[in-house]
Formats: sequence, C-alpha cells, structure tokens
Amino acid sequence: MSMIRDLREAVRPALRRGALPYEYDSTRDPSVSSAVVDCAVYRDGKRLSDHVSPAEAMRRVRAGGGFAWIGLHEPTEREFSGIAAEFGLHPLAVEDAVHAHQRPKLERYDDTLFTVFKTIHYVEHAELTATSEVVETGEVMCFTGPDFIITVRHGGQGSLRALRHRLQDDPELLSKGPSAVLHAIADQVVDGYIAVADAVQDDIDEVEIDVFSPAGKGASRGGDAGRIYQLKREVLEFKRAVAPLLRPMQQLSERPMRLVDPDIQKYFRDVADHLARVHEQVLSFDDLLNSILQANLAQASVAQNEDMRKITSWAAIFAVPTMIAGIYGMNFDHMPELHWKYGYPAVMVVTVAICVTIHRGFKRNGWL
Repeated sequence: MSMIRDLREAVRPALRRGALPYEYDSTRDPSVSSAVVDCAVYRDGKRLSDHVSPAEAMRRVRAGGGFAWIGLHEPTEREFSGIAAEFGLHPLAVEDAVHAHQRPKLERYDDTLFTVFKTIHYVEHAELTATSEVVETGEVMCFTGPDFIITVRHGGQGSLRALRHRLQDDPELLSKGPSAVLHAIADQVVDGYIAVADAVQDDIDEVEIDVFSPAGKGASRGGDAGRIYQLKREVLEFKRAVAPLLRPMQQLSERPMRLVDPDIQKYFRDVADHLARVHEQVLSFDDLLNSILQANLAQASVAQNEDMRKITSWAAIFAVPTMIAGIYGMNFDHMPELHWKYGYPAVMVVTVAICVTIHRGFKRNGWL
C-alpha cells in the first residue's frame, strides 16, 4: 500500500543538530495525581474520542473493536496497579515499568509484549569541558497486546505527543493496530540515536582538532585528557542504550509474532539496520577516543621530555663556570694562575668559550 510504503516519512521527522526528535517535555503536572498523559481508542485508524479513562477505553474496545493507546509518564506503583489489573499485565513487567532503570529488552508475557527502549537526548553546551554532560538518557516502555498499547515514559525527554499526532494523521497506518505504534516508537528512538551520534561526532572532531593542531600544543600537555575522558564516559552511556537493543530489533524484524502485523514487521528491518549502523558508529567513537587519548598523553610525555632536555642543557652549560669557580675558590697557596696578571681575563674567556661551544652543540642537536 502506498501509505505503508511511506511509513518512514510518516513517523520520522527531519533530523537536524539543532532540532533533535526528542523535545524536552515535562508533561506531567506535579499538582495532578494521575500519571496518564493521554488515553484514546482508535478504530479503523481514527481516534474515536478525546481523553478517556483506561477502564472506559478498554470497555469501548471490547464493545466495538479497535485498540486503546494509553500514555503514562512516571507512574507510581499505586497509579499503575489499576491499569495493570485492567489489562492483565504481568507483575514482573509492571515492576520494571514502575521502577525504570532497565536495559533495553523485549519480553513476552502470555499475549503481551513488553519492550524497553532507552531514549537519548543530546545536551547542548557552548564548550566541551571535563565536566560537560553530553547525553541524557530516559526510558520508554511499551506493553503491546492484541487490542491495546500502553507506553510508560521516564525522564523529561522522549515525549510521544508529536508522534501520536503524526500517527493520527495517517489512518491507514494506525489501522494496522498496536504494532504500528510500537514500530513508530522504535523508529523515533533510533532516529534519536542517529541525531545524537551526529552531534557527538562533532564534539569528537572538535577535541581531535584541539589535540592535533599546532595551536593547541600548549593545551595538549595533558590539559585535554579530562575532556576526552568525560566524552568517553558519555559515549559509554550511549553504548549502553544502543547495544542491548540490537537483539530485540532483530527479533521483531525476523521472528514471526502474532502480535505484530506482517506488513509492519517488514519495517522493523529498516529500524534494525539503522540501529546496527548507529552501534557501529558508537563503537568507532570509543576506538577513536582511545586513540585520541593515547595521542594526547604521548604529546604530554614528549613535551615533558623536551622540557627536561632544555633544563638539562642549561644545567650543563652553567656547570662549567660553577666548576671553574669552585676550583679557584679552594684558596691553595701554590696555584700559579692566582698571581698571574692575565689569569682572571683568561679564565673568563675560557669559561665563555666553553659555554658558547656547549650551547651551540645543544642547539645544533635540537636540545635548545
């Protein structure tokens, strides 16, 4: 179908460094006790009503078909218990959804798929420092059933509001059921990875230029090590979000599942391909930062060696007059040069000549 062929365009916003697909949205009002951000029933790809309660949504689905999409933001155990009982969610999955801090994964509990996505948000900063926060993580968890999808979001970024509106503008896509929503969420999460990877690449390029440019030699004597190490920590956080998601995406794209529409499953392959590319890019970031860090430390070591050579060279030069002055400061009675008329000028000339000769030798060898 033509609309299905345009699936990527329907759920994938334009990616720019300045406009990442995750708008920072603290949707939940602290004064409101409910964690439900939105709840609606969709039938034949169309939204039937405005915000309704989860129980009412499920009643309408059972009465007339379609599916319910319930969105929650950081629900408490008490707030989620009623929804879990209404939809028959497994207690282990409910516990994971409430307490968050889970690895990306895909689990099946009876007739429900439980999927965990790590969302990544790039933190804009004027200058990368040793304490800069580069990426910020959140979580989106999805309970996908035959006639419902429940999304649980943790963190201030990764809002699904714009995604819901885009899907509502494409009834043919929404008519494919909850699996279409699951794919759209996975696609948006992976698109976020791509955008963040491009932004992190710019930070790595900036650090690389600072380390290897001649103008940055003064700062490269270990001064950039803190920035590089901080960037490595942020890339590691990025890697923890991307790597565990590879297997779930492969399962959704390759293994036939009753809860995933066959037409939608084909498009999970596209998501899996993009995720694999991002994973390779993140691994290359880690290797590149290791190389930059080693080069930075090597430059610092070379700079220290150069300083030590200069100090040693000047010490050798000053050792000559010190030695001569020490000899003639011993005050022996039978030292002919002490009573020689030209003794002092001769000693000074010899001292200067030796010092100049040593200086020229060190200069010629690159020590000074």
